[in-house]
Amino acid sequence: MTEDFGISKGVILMANEEFKEMRGSLTINSENIFPIIKKWLYQDHDIFYRELISNGCDAVTKLKKLALIGEYDKKDEKYRIDVYVDPDEKTITVCDNGLGMTAEEVDQYINQVAFSGAADFLKKYKDKANSDQIIGHFGLGFYSAFMVADKVTIDSLSYKADAVPVHWESDGGTEYTMTEGKREGHGTTVKLYLNEDSLEFCNRYKAYEVIDKYCGFMPVEIYLHDVKEEAEKAKKAMEDAGKDNKDTAEKTEPEEPKPVNDTNPLWNENPSKVTKEQYTEFYRKVFHDYREPLFQIHLNMDYPFNLKGILYFPKINTKYDNLEGTIKLYNTQVFIADNIKEVIPEYLMLLKGVIDCPDLPLNVSRSALQNDGFVKKISDYITKKVAEKLSGMFKVDREEYEKYWDDISPFIKYGCIKDSKFGDKMKDAIIFKDLSGKYVTLPEYLGADEKNDAKPEDKEPEKKNVYYVTDEKEQAQYINMFKREGLNALILDQIIDTPFIGFEEEKNENVSFVRIDSDLTDAVRDENAACDEESKKLDEKLCALFKKVLGNDKLNVKAESLKNDEVAAMMTMSEEGRRMQEMMKMYAMYGMPAEELSDKDLTLILNKNNKLVKKLMDETETDTTDMIVKQLYDLAYLSHGNLSPERMTDFIKRSQELMLKL
Repeated sequence: MTEDFGISKGVILMANEEFKEMRGSLTINSENIFPIIKKWLYQDHDIFYRELISNGCDAVTKLKKLALIGEYDKKDEKYRIDVYVDPDEKTITVCDNGLGMTAEEVDQYINQVAFSGAADFLKKYKDKANSDQIIGHFGLGFYSAFMVADKVTIDSLSYKADAVPVHWESDGGTEYTMTEGKREGHGTTVKLYLNEDSLEFCNRYKAYEVIDKYCGFMPVEIYLHDVKEEAEKAKKAMEDAGKDNKDTAEKTEPEEPKPVNDTNPLWNENPSKVTKEQYTEFYRKVFHDYREPLFQIHLNMDYPFNLKGILYFPKINTKYDNLEGTIKLYNTQVFIADNIKEVIPEYLMLLKGVIDCPDLPLNVSRSALQNDGFVKKISDYITKKVAEKLSGMFKVDREEYEKYWDDISPFIKYGCIKDSKFGDKMKDAIIFKDLSGKYVTLPEYLGADEKNDAKPEDKEPEKKNVYYVTDEKEQAQYINMFKREGLNALILDQIIDTPFIGFEEEKNENVSFVRIDSDLTDAVRDENAACDEESKKLDEKLCALFKKVLGNDKLNVKAESLKNDEVAAMMTMSEEGRRMQEMMKMYAMYGMPAEELSDKDLTLILNKNNKLVKKLMDETETDTTDMIVKQLYDLAYLSHGNLSPERMTDFIKRSQELMLKL
């Protein structure tokens, strides 16, 4: 029996979307469309498992609904899907006990490619059953089998009274045969005779891996069988039983088979009834992460669209971990893909989670989203719920929020930069760790709520500096000076902080972020220091000495009187120059030596109140003067960053020579 496949409704829709200006009747021959279905429709060949098992799941779900509305009288029947892999025969068999098909239905749903069985079912029973759990697109899903098989057979028996079993087979060409079959129970069995390039899929472990990936949460129990392995176990059990040894027979009794999937995933549960242990167990099972997540957000929405899911905030080591999570997208408990950007905002992909949305407008291959404004609404909802959870935690339980801040701050800061709506919702919940380890908001750090400051309308708001630290070890000298004078600074030591500083300055026009080593604040200067003409001449002499010894006329050198006389010299870098350096690092220019920076960005500060600097100012040059100048310069540089290998070698050698002279 041979014939042309009729064009499917789904294909017509795609044609209309692509060529909206065309009208008329089209006839498509299977010779033209079949190679496209086999080679183009699905990018991943392992997806045939998902499609065939989904079809079985559809068939079971439809039969359950018919039982609920009284059109099928076996409500308590045990439904299941069985997958048999046979490496010797090189076959895969997918068997369900759903509603099955008559010969007419096989002709309609299989021979007419991509005629949507689910759409037809829903149309017929739209007033009697809702659309939950009906996945759809049976025709195209079935034909994914030919990506891996040279031959496919179907044996099906309808649940209807007096139905006749039907057998269908095709070798993947343009011909098929359909005869009366031998199946005894209702349901459908699809058997794939694999091609030589696809034999890996009849390996039990590979089959389990793929089924767990795509079908791990399908609503019908799935059982995986290795035909060869089970035959050997059965043979051994019979041999042991034949020995008439009761103890041995009991030991070899086969274990009760367990489904490979979880038919009721945690995201379907009522959040108020789920324990922390259950959330953690589910997280480890899905993401294979031994660490406990910090906390989670349980999504549950029925209107204006159905959406359920769980988003986990993982514990991240920002210095070593890859800042990319995994959000698995499901459609009616069927896995679609990881990290689909149309649904999941980019910054949310730092999280790990699962989202199940039956209303997702998938394309005909059930592997990608159609362009639809509806998808944007889903994305906005997810963003809103995450922001509400975080801002609510800050308001209700700030202590708990602060405990998580170091781990969740990269995600929140990135989200604020990428999404203005998210940023608006989170603006009051942005906190920073200060030098004492306390967490403060920006207004708390500045010491006043600027909104309440009474200022004349024609007067510009006062510019306020927010001092910050990026490396507590490298900037320890500056931190100690700040603490000594009772000053405070914020610790901003994450990669995301460089762009986030610019974001905060843009949002707060009267605020400037200044790293503590970018310049000296008035608080650390000695206000009683002399500033007469003689003092200025000594300053000029000192600066000229350093430029001469270091052989750099362009070097910026300043002589200052600092309150802390223990500091001899220090290096400052302009905020503008430092930010440029940080941006270059972000663009993979790591390891750039500090000396390659422009001289105009660096300033050497010499403390005139320090004994060693005074000695250089007061005494004439000696054989150790050059060594002391170079030593002070390198020490100042070390407080700012690392020396190059050559300079470090000279520094160590010079240090030894100075100790010998002492």
